[in-house]
Amino acid sequence: MNDLLIAVILGIVEGLTEFVPISSTGHLIVAGSALGFEGDRAATFQVVIQLGAILAVAVVGWGRLRALLTPSRRDGFAGPRGWGLLALTSLPALVLGVLLRVPIKDYLFTPTTVALGWGIGGVALLLVERYRRGETVRDLDDIGWRIALLIGFCQCLALWPGVSRAAATIGGAMLLGVGRRAAAEYSFFAAMPVLGAAAVFDLYASRNVLAASDAPMFLLGGATAFLAAWLAIRFFLRLLTVTTLRPFAWYRIVAALVLLVWTLR
Repeated sequence: MNDLLIAVILGIVEGLTEFVPISSTGHLIVAGSALGFEGDRAATFQVVIQLGAILAVAVVGWGRLRALLTPSRRDGFAGPRGWGLLALTSLPALVLGVLLRVPIKDYLFTPTTVALGWGIGGVALLLVERYRRGETVRDLDDIGWRIALLIGFCQCLALWPGVSRAAATIGGAMLLGVGRRAAAEYSFFAAMPVLGAAAVFDLYASRNVLAASDAPMFLLGGATAFLAAWLAIRFFLRLLTVTTLRPFAWYRIVAALVLLVWTLR
């Protein structure tokens, strides 16, 4: 299949799945396997197009981002305090991701491991909805340092492909008393430093694998991911006002069973 068509397909998959709790990495691995687009180049492409999805967060959440970029703000989720919270959330996964980058890529980027991540993560979301605490934090401005750090440890679970960074951060935040919408919004912004750093690190680490001719594919994939993510974020936030995470949990469980049957056939 033509590389540019693959870029569009995978860009759509990335954008639609990055910020909802169903695992973008898992879907990209499965889609890449189905399309025959695998290997080091494919793995780097899948990480880099996340930059397009991150840009969608900046556009949809521009009001919050503008507050984060205001140095004079000293309260709530804004200014230096806001960036400090995001740094604290990002630190555990960044450290663990650097230490385990090679074994993760070598052993966990397979459809079978993705199916396991989908299934276990789906069950975990059902348990979160059943046993979560009452909502004590309903706005991003009320998130404190302890909650930010604990969300960061939850985010480490997403290093297993299929678990989903969004599921880990949103579910973890909800268990800590954060409301669904606030948890989702914090998850969006928490993605920016983690995914941005991962993309830059992966580009540098794969500099000998990539060529200048890869640029059109990477740029098209990133642009497609941006458009798809913009739509997905807006839809997801509206959906959370009328439903729980249970539909996403059951989707994951069914998808895991289908994928296991497909891989074992």
